[in-house]
Amino acid sequence: MFRPYFFWLILISLVVCSSVVNSLPIAHFQLSDLPNTRALQSAEITLQVQIADDPADIYLPKASAVHAAKQGLPVALLLPGALVDRAYYSEFARAVARYGFAVVVPTHHRSLPEFGLSGELSEAAQITETLAFVKQANANSKSPLYRRLDPARMALLGHSHGGFVGLQAIANVCVYPFCTAPFTRPDEVLVGVFYGVNSQDPTTGQFSPTANSKIPVALVQGSLDGVATPAEAIATYKLIQTPPKALITIAGANHYGITNLNNPPGAVPDRSPPTLDQAKGIETIAQWTAYFLQAHLDQDKKALQRIYGSDSRSETLRDRPTSLVSITSVLK
Repeated sequence: MFRPYFFWLILISLVVCSSVVNSLPIAHFQLSDLPNTRALQSAEITLQVQIADDPADIYLPKASAVHAAKQGLPVALLLPGALVDRAYYSEFARAVARYGFAVVVPTHHRSLPEFGLSGELSEAAQITETLAFVKQANANSKSPLYRRLDPARMALLGHSHGGFVGLQAIANVCVYPFCTAPFTRPDEVLVGVFYGVNSQDPTTGQFSPTANSKIPVALVQGSLDGVATPAEAIATYKLIQTPPKALITIAGANHYGITNLNNPPGAVPDRSPPTLDQAKGIETIAQWTAYFLQAHLDQDKKALQRIYGSDSRSETLRDRPTSLVSITSVLK
């Protein structure tokens, strides 16, 4: 049975510790008894919600961006890495939301005694559960999310283990323990962006193809990732079967370039230290994640140009002027 490299690292190291994380300022609500809300506040806002059995945070841009979205905000579900508390993605999620997205970050605790694991372990069922939640919240006149979301435009984001869950979901593949059957990818899932992920089977060294059915997929990769290496990301990218697709490499970032701090408590550490400042790395990863989402959820011409350049029919490799980012991509 296929299991990606990072999952096996967890099994080998048997890291099952948990951490206590300071709570961020949040607005609490229950979907059943929400107050009427005329408008979201002018500042960016984070809501704490319950999706099925999972607590989750929803990050929203300023009210002006919400109201400017004629169709409502697209929804981006971020699936955390294994054993990483959702709070460590707050800066990244907030940064992506600023570009005009509702970013949902859940906690999904599972116990897998057959693997000796317990803790934050994403799975595909969260995709359909989140979609059901946002449809209900968007239709509920008592919800602060009322008519502010566009459930028909859903993106999957993910880090490491969570990224592999998303990559498999894009391919409409259900493999335990990343997915428990039955699962069918919702039609509303239109794009995926995944950080620090690859499709290598460590028992064979082979990489599995991703039959993405023309759903746009971007792999974002730290150049110093010692857990899911750049070479593994390249091999995975090549086996994404249909464009649009992109491989976006961030110079100086390691496996935890996406989280609030390097090697967050509870996670299997990356022994390769980053050279890129953590805040700058988060900002850059969020920026290019958002560009890819804008290109395919909003059909934004500037974003398409940023990702694919002027020749959209051929695969291109470009270094951005900042020298922090290089992109290999093909649109058609």
